[in-house]
Parts: sequence; C-alpha cells; structure tokens
Amino acid sequence: MTYIRVRLGAGVLGLALVGGLAAAPTASAAAAAPATVEEQRLDQAAPQEILRRSGFDTVAPGFARALERAGSFGQAERVVVRQGARLWQRAVDRAQGRGPAGGDLSRDDDRPLYWARLGMTREVRQWEPEFGITDTQRAVLLAELEENSRGENAIRYPRAKGVKRILLTGFDPFTLDRDVRISNPSGATALALDGTTIQTADGPARIETAVFPVRWQDFAGGTVERTLRRQLPRVDLFTTVSQGRVGRFDVERTNGAWRGGFPDNENVSRTETIPVTDPASQPQWTSTTLPYARIVAAATGRFPVYDHTSVTEIPAGGTDPVVRPDGPTPGSTARAGGGGDYLSNEIAYRATLLRDRLGLHDSLPGGHVHTPVLQFGTGNTDPATGTVTDPEFVQNRLDIIAQVRAIVTVAADASASAVRGTGRTRG
Repeated sequence: MTYIRVRLGAGVLGLALVGGLAAAPTASAAAAAPATVEEQRLDQAAPQEILRRSGFDTVAPGFARALERAGSFGQAERVVVRQGARLWQRAVDRAQGRGPAGGDLSRDDDRPLYWARLGMTREVRQWEPEFGITDTQRAVLLAELEENSRGENAIRYPRAKGVKRILLTGFDPFTLDRDVRISNPSGATALALDGTTIQTADGPARIETAVFPVRWQDFAGGTVERTLRRQLPRVDLFTTVSQGRVGRFDVERTNGAWRGGFPDNENVSRTETIPVTDPASQPQWTSTTLPYARIVAAATGRFPVYDHTSVTEIPAGGTDPVVRPDGPTPGSTARAGGGGDYLSNEIAYRATLLRDRLGLHDSLPGGHVHTPVLQFGTGNTDPATGTVTDPEFVQNRLDIIAQVRAIVTVAADASASAVRGTGRTRG
C-alpha cells in the first residue's frame, strides 16, 4: 500500500464557541483566566512523562515565548494560528514516521498532541500582555488554537481527477480521572491516516482527518458542523470514529438524539436532547449509510466487526426506556443510539443529520465506527503503579489503526461499486 503526503497551509476562521472559553464581551483588559479542569491534569506525573518522552515538552514553553513577543492582538492571532497548525502537523509527521521521534515513546501515540495542546491553551488563558486583552479576544485566540491544532482547518484534497475523497474524525483521550495515562485509538488513527492515500478497487482515495474534543459545550457550540459542513458536499465517504467496547469493532446502525449525562473532560454533565439548529425539524434518530454488510463480512484484522443495531428508546405513548435489539420503533423517543448516549453517539448523530440536511443521504456513505477499547498490557492496569506505555499497549493500538484503515478501504470499495451500479457520480 502506497502513502502519499501533501499538506497546504492552514487558513484562519473566525470566533467559535469553545467549551469554557467564551465570555461576555468587555471593553477593558481582562485578567488571566484560571486553568480548566483539563489543563490542571497537566501537572501530574504521567502527562509530563508523555510530553518528555515524545519531545513535545518544548511545545508550550516555545509557544509562550512567541506569545510574549507579540506586540498587538493581531500579532498574537498570527502566532496562535501558525503554532496551532504547526503542532497538528508535527503530531501527524511523528505518527507517520517523518522527522525525529523526539524520544522513546512510540510514534503511533496520540497523547503528546493532547497534552501539548493543553499546555498551549493554558498559556493563552494565563497570558497578560502589556497592551491588554479582553475576554472576547482571549476567547478568539483559544478558539483559533483549538481549530488549528486539531486539523479542522487543514483538510485539503488534491484537485486531480480520479482521486476519491474520504473524511475521518477521531477524539481526544477521555475518562482521565480514572486513568490519566489513557490514549484514544481513534485519535491515533486520525494522526496515522491524515493526508495518506489508500488504493481501492476504483483507484486512489485520499484520507483527511481531524480530532475533536470530549466536551459537551464544544459540540453545542457547533464545532462538528463548522468543520464538516464545508467538507461533506465534496467527499465520497466519511466516518466518525471513537473508542467503544472491549475486544470488538462496531459499525453503528442508528444514532439517537439524546445526551445521557456522562461527565466530559471538564467533568461537566449534560442530560438533554442534543441541541441543534432548527430543533423543530430535528429527528429522534439518524442512520448510517456506510456499507455495513460489506464491512462486517470482510477480513479486516484481528478484532471481530459487528453490525450493531441495538438502541434504547421510549416507545410511542410510553414513559419508560426500552432496549430494542433491532433498532427503534416508529414514533419512539431516543434515549441511546447504537453508540450509546455520550459524545461518540453525538458526533455520529450530528454528522449524519448534517448529511441528511444537505440532501446527501442517498448519495454519500457515512456513519460511525467504534474501535475496541485500547488496553494496557497484563500487569500494567493499575494507574497508580503502572507505566505510561508497554509493548502490548503499543501493539493493540497499531492493530486498531491498521484495522480502521482496512475497514475504510472496504467501505470505499463497496461504495464505489454501488455508485458504478447506479450510474451516479460525485465530484
């Protein structure tokens, strides 16, 4: 399999609402903001070791020095955009074997990106320039840093004819209060596949990726829709990816419009209907258009892959939740999609709802894939005494990455065959 890498410069987007970042506008200079719950975890031993053993421990200090040299808000914006994009590219390059490893931590590790970004956002939050900065301006800088360091502004497809376009998204590590050493294989997969080309039965296909935060407010603020709206009309296939259950992949058949309240990376809970624009037309359920039957039938790797159809609903006219192994019944109210009621279900719901609202349901294959839980090796399961990495942990992550690549290839092959069979074209 041949991998081709091309990357163009990242652009600048306007202010985005980011969880815990936006504040009421003020005309006077604002005091430094306190570190967030996520940023406070940075000072623990495991994150510091991960940064040191990857060489990413220099990212936040270098960024802070560049920020201090900024003599105006405009200069600070340029620093934030440039260095945010540079962090994303550095993480992608490291994952794909380009440039120095920076230490003995395996290249496939997604955690250096996560912890280095938090070091940068903490620097912005606590920065007090001599020229003064308002709450609104600080929120702009934080939003631009998030977007550029997550690959959201770096999605570029070649103009060459005959090259299919695939979009894949991953997530940050989460449940870090349970074990701060945790890695997320979906984020690692995004870094490993970004800008690569796979060979399909219908020719080459270029994969572009982004990694999303595990924060309810960012999703309510539209981060998924802002990133995907400009991409879905021009791609040939998309899949959102997250970590799911132990020992298996799941292709989620149905997504539900419900937040179940599990705490996010800021330890914030939300139990409510997923907030979207135009709620009056909001469906309770959306469905995958990935070729799930072909994916499940293919030999893609060591982990079994399932067509996961179960949901939890309140039946029409009922009051209590009921588990439905074969999907929702007419008129029911969602309480969990196939992917549950957390942010993995939510990104699947938002992406497929956007697909449908753009009129692409019948022409664009897209949906959600859950990877196996990334497990540490035997004897390294205690967060208090365990190491940040081990050979089994690394091999598990490499196997998951390889299997996601294989699943995406099968999906692209099947989708190309379906398009040829109907005579449809996309461009």
